[in-house]
Amino acid sequence: MTPPLITLEEHFFSSTVPASLRDSYSEQLKHVDGVFDKLRNLNELRLRDMDVGRVSLQVVSHAPGLTDPADCRAANDQLFAAIKAHEARVGDGKSRLAGFAVAPMGDPVEAADVLRVAITDLGFVGALVDNHYNGKFFDGPEYDPWWSAAEELDVPVYLHPNWPGEDMALRYQGDFSDAAARSMGSSGLGWHTETALHVLRLFASGLFDRRPKLKIILGHMGETIPFMLERIQVLSRRWGTYLRDFKTVYNENIWITTSGVWSIDPMRCILANTSIEHILYSVDYPFQKNEVGLEWITALEKSGLVDEDQLEAIAYGNAEKLLGVKLPT
Repeated sequence: MTPPLITLEEHFFSSTVPASLRDSYSEQLKHVDGVFDKLRNLNELRLRDMDVGRVSLQVVSHAPGLTDPADCRAANDQLFAAIKAHEARVGDGKSRLAGFAVAPMGDPVEAADVLRVAITDLGFVGALVDNHYNGKFFDGPEYDPWWSAAEELDVPVYLHPNWPGEDMALRYQGDFSDAAARSMGSSGLGWHTETALHVLRLFASGLFDRRPKLKIILGHMGETIPFMLERIQVLSRRWGTYLRDFKTVYNENIWITTSGVWSIDPMRCILANTSIEHILYSVDYPFQKNEVGLEWITALEKSGLVDEDQLEAIAYGNAEKLLGVKLPT
């Protein structure tokens, strides 16, 4: 029998989303039925879709692209209000929503302050932030206030793909349609390889030596890293001298989710080189459907690749431990 499910790459649009950000989602708005209405809904429509996919608890985060500090704070406040309103309706111990903070990553000091408020005042369980800010990754010394805050607060940072910056976008353009270029630069491939690159840059910068207790979450079956893990491990020995090698950092500081990749085949690789305690179920709602995720985890259950305890760990147990949340009673 399929166990209860916790998901943690599940998005919404705040009421302050600028029109320019909505335009960035043209591909998703065109190809995913009802996605805009679902992004704006934190109430009955979202809960109904959770029921269809047997999702017991959803950790909600803002969709990628929000950068203005005031907009980030307003989005966190709106999500907090929705969670509290839901708690008031259903009673203690039955809340089905939790929150990841969005932060203005263009200003690391401001981002750290937004994170502290979200965790200490709003009760959020971590942050989900864009993978880069206008093409800038977060491995420079100016981002130490952000990483320091995440380590001090002992919460995970979910590095979520974002659209390529202006210079990055050129790599995906060629003698084909703009639609193909946008897709290749985003969910077709670029999102995932750019996020993997970011993690390698963080490692190469020595961040995990300076901040050994950091917790990083990667979606989409690990953003290609599990499939290149052995090669990265070997070649990263050339990058410098580190207290822990890449594989150790991967084992201790990186968690991965299944979000939006509905094949059992990648799991065969991941289960062979990734600690079962660091694999978490997720959907990527509303860009992906909860019921499709349910079909996938049912297939995983029937595959024989995991036993009952391992399935439960992936489905909800690992999220409970990492985030300090509990399944609704």
